[in-house]
Amino acid sequence: MGEPPKVSRTQLAAVVAGNALEFYDFLIFGFFAVQIGAVFFPVKDSTGSLLLTLGTFGVGFLTRPLGGALIGRLGDRIGRKPAMLFSFSLMGLSIVGLALTPSYAAIGVAAPVLVVLFRLVQGFALGGEVGPSTAFLMEAAPADKRALYVSLQFATQQAATLFAGIVGVVLANLLTPQNLSAWGWRVAMLLGACVVPLALAIRRHLPETLEQHAASSLASPTLAQVGRGLLTLLVMACATITTYVLIGINIFATQTLGLTPAQAFGGVIIAGLMGVLFNPVGGWLSDRIGRKPMMIGAFGLLCAIGLPCFMVMDNLRTPAALYGMVAVMGMLLALGLPSIMAQIGESLPPGMRSGAIGIIYAVAISIFGGTTNLMVTWLTAKTGSPLAPAWYMCGALALGVLSMLTLRETAPVKTRG
Repeated sequence: MGEPPKVSRTQLAAVVAGNALEFYDFLIFGFFAVQIGAVFFPVKDSTGSLLLTLGTFGVGFLTRPLGGALIGRLGDRIGRKPAMLFSFSLMGLSIVGLALTPSYAAIGVAAPVLVVLFRLVQGFALGGEVGPSTAFLMEAAPADKRALYVSLQFATQQAATLFAGIVGVVLANLLTPQNLSAWGWRVAMLLGACVVPLALAIRRHLPETLEQHAASSLASPTLAQVGRGLLTLLVMACATITTYVLIGINIFATQTLGLTPAQAFGGVIIAGLMGVLFNPVGGWLSDRIGRKPMMIGAFGLLCAIGLPCFMVMDNLRTPAALYGMVAVMGMLLALGLPSIMAQIGESLPPGMRSGAIGIIYAVAISIFGGTTNLMVTWLTAKTGSPLAPAWYMCGALALGVLSMLTLRETAPVKTRG
């Protein structure tokens, strides 16, 4: 394989913009679920309206694996660049379409039908975005900086978390409840969509990283590769569950700790800040000491301290305890994440890298990311224990660490002859 193509910082930003937009949209939809429900599902029962809205949000998870398989495979056949252009165009179309869909009062039942349709398209696009973009980052990176480049995927997700939080707080404080329901949430979505035209323009000038011989030598995975893929899926599942437990920490803070929504939201901001700061650090360290030491070290320690961290929050029930414990857990999560994605990409031949990464990531997000808050809420109600989120998270982490032990080391610093 030749030298990787030169990629500017601006081009890197355009590549990782898809993941950033994914998390921005996820949080904005959650923040304004009540307002969106009132616009598109004006049933008499406000709880029913909210449930319909959350159900509509959830349908987007259904099409992610399909997008990961089809667009990811497209990235292996014709190139990373055209696949990224296609997925990001669909993403922009669906977000703008959702933001501009008229209300139920204006067009009747067509409104919720359009919303569901746009969510399905958006899920398909998001599922197809990760594989080609991650494969591109790995192939554009120097061999000793692959995890660092991949870490940008996660760092920009957390940066989007911070930006979404700022947008949500500003709009909630500037607008009346009536204006927030009528058009405020639309403004929040369109702000995220503003990045789409610029990112598309920059992506059009990206070099292609898929070598021609790899594109022409597509093959079905072997039984051994399928087995490694299942183990990798367990690893990605544990990371996904932990990520979504921390994203939903505001629910734990308000419902269990009794903190105000503003105080609880501070925990989400802290988790996002830790990702922005420590994802690149985790990638840099992974390139120097290896994938497995970083994965096993970070997630093993997180498994060990997860329950004590939640016990501290439950016993003290103060904002300081919430922020401190979330900071520690968020830091460890951020340190370990880049190694997982780098290890997945390095384990795969170029001819199936985009598709396999897309499927593994999309399945993990759809099954485990889409159900984490539901499972945590159900376990808390069934057990009556405020520590249910910790038990669920630590159980997933334990399975993930066991799977990590079976994976081979792929970092160039450890595999060079």
